[in-house]
Amino acid sequence: MADTSARTLRLLSLLQTHRYWPGTELSGRLGVSARTLRRDIDRLRDLGYPVDARPGVDGGYQLAAGAALPPLVLDDDEAVAITVCLQAGSQGAGDGLAEPSIRALAKLVTVLPTRLRRRVDALRAMTVSTGWNAVPLSDVDPAVLTDLALTCRGEERLTFTYTAADGRTSTREVEPHRLVSLGRRWYLVAYDLTRHDWRNFRVDRLSASRATGIRFRPRELPAADAAEFVRAGIGSRRTSYTVTAEIEAPALDVHARVGRWCVVTALPADRTRVEMTVDNLDWPMLMLGKVAAEFRVLGPPELTERVAEWGARFSAAS
Repeated sequence: MADTSARTLRLLSLLQTHRYWPGTELSGRLGVSARTLRRDIDRLRDLGYPVDARPGVDGGYQLAAGAALPPLVLDDDEAVAITVCLQAGSQGAGDGLAEPSIRALAKLVTVLPTRLRRRVDALRAMTVSTGWNAVPLSDVDPAVLTDLALTCRGEERLTFTYTAADGRTSTREVEPHRLVSLGRRWYLVAYDLTRHDWRNFRVDRLSASRATGIRFRPRELPAADAAEFVRAGIGSRRTSYTVTAEIEAPALDVHARVGRWCVVTALPADRTRVEMTVDNLDWPMLMLGKVAAEFRVLGPPELTERVAEWGARFSAAS
């Protein structure tokens, strides 16, 4: 019975990775006969999974959309990745997503195996939320994130190879403090034992990380929190813009749509002033478009040029 259950789960996992599977290929992957494969397919249908079959010598199977949502089979990295995205959603990554993200996150964490729950709990506890950031880019291996989170929580020294922006590599030994997701990037905030100072490291530039097993006593971070430390570090290296605009809409409506990303000030005649500091002008473009109201850019001039450029592009497309 255990072999049958394991094989059924393996079959479900295969069906979820490809749109269509030839029957002979599925049988080969599972090491069973065509007759046994048909029985396993029937078992999945009994469990509520809608599996379509194509008859004939070249026939096969595919998982179809159903009227109800059946359980999913996730591997370890997929479970961690979904947890990261749900956590971002629960912290305000999208309008109306916070409450359902919290409910889904609670359900997922409850059913995670012990080995994964420990890693996911560490990631949740050691990640500092910025509140307004979008879901981080997917160029970081979830296993790397959870490994870093475990060393942060365990107060254990860490070594890794780091590639700087100019392409130079170096070996670092650090005392890891927190992970921060900011500006669609992951950062590790740590005390660098070689430079004898606090640093933030982009996780996508970090490789060959290894916990040394050496414990340390946490030092005091020279900032209110890790997110503020990363913001300050990025701001010192990049050109920043103070964006100001007037929007032809009441302040309450503007705040409900974009208030978590900018400072909102009510003006007479149901107009609103918004202000934010950014290092990339694409983000305020998206924010102003999300307001869905007439607006006027007050500054900087670069944003006015960007609005004209985007406007011409969209007009040509229409």
